[in-house]
Amino acid sequence: MTTRALLDIEGVRDGVDALVRAHIADLATEVAAVGADDRLAQALTVMTDGGKRLRAAFCYWSWRANGGDPASIVPGTATRDDVLAIGAALELFQAAALFHDDVMDDSDTRRGRPAAHRHFADVHAALGWSGPAGRFGESVAILLGDLALIAAERVFDGAVADLAPATRAAVTDVFGRMRTEVIAGQYLDVLAQAQPCGGDPEHDEDRARTVVRAKSARYSVEHPLSLGATAAAADDEALARVRRIGLPLGEAFQLRDDLLGVFGDPATTGKPAGDDLREGKRTVLVARAIRLAAPADRARLVSSLGHRDLSDDDVAELRAVLRRTGADAEVERLIGDLAEPALEELAAAPLAEPGRSMLVRLARAAVDRHA
Repeated sequence: MTTRALLDIEGVRDGVDALVRAHIADLATEVAAVGADDRLAQALTVMTDGGKRLRAAFCYWSWRANGGDPASIVPGTATRDDVLAIGAALELFQAAALFHDDVMDDSDTRRGRPAAHRHFADVHAALGWSGPAGRFGESVAILLGDLALIAAERVFDGAVADLAPATRAAVTDVFGRMRTEVIAGQYLDVLAQAQPCGGDPEHDEDRARTVVRAKSARYSVEHPLSLGATAAAADDEALARVRRIGLPLGEAFQLRDDLLGVFGDPATTGKPAGDDLREGKRTVLVARAIRLAAPADRARLVSSLGHRDLSDDDVAELRAVLRRTGADAEVERLIGDLAEPALEELAAAPLAEPGRSMLVRLARAAVDRHA
């Protein structure tokens, strides 16, 4: 079964999509009421449409695995609609992070389309407006991220409003810590990009893994799992288990993303292969390659990373260097080392079906994906 088909079981994707669209429509009405044109709403719709919804699915199926019943309506407990709304809040928060991340990384594309700041810079230039087109595009993208954050907050607040006070406080705490960690992780990423690389490859790799855990791993898998389990009022042992399982799965998920950012097929990833090299991303893949490379290859990597004008031939040469070092194969092994024990523990955990089986299938799809 494809990843998309997995996300369609029990209507998770459709339910989350409907909630996201409804809240974006509400925002569009408010924005229009103060005189802004419809470009902001259109850009929000584009960014929030067509995502994988993996985070929302991890949240929903963790709720199911920890005893959540979609047919039950008990006052004070999370309903199916509540959990789908928490998933929608996750997706809107991700959209906000992507708007801002693309500005910080100066990315050209997102999901096969021009990144928001590029799109609005092009609008500015095409209409002959005054001032720097690039600055205008970046400003609009930052504001779009802020609007997505507003939508995420509203959806989340509505999702937890009717929960029992203790459950509401616990779910809110997880969501709050997730947001703080992502922002702190993004700062660590920006800091890493500004610092020299290659002088101490082991330190570079440790730093890259710290960024992965803070910026992506917890937010992609661990916190969605924790949100679902907390919404189901899971006990402390169950919550510790989802955190223990979620962190290595999240790290494996991001390491897969790093491999796809260099070696993936643009037709499926929606991003030109090699953009991570042009952006100079300080990934575990790059750190491992620098450590393993012969002197000439090491010098080529260090001197070329982060050059926006790298040609397709330059990128192909750097990919060849990465493969010569064996770093891609080592990162592939690291993905397995992280994911397999977590998947084994998840498969053996005393969780409710079909939640447990669905989490195993989703986790496997997340770490083995091609896009």
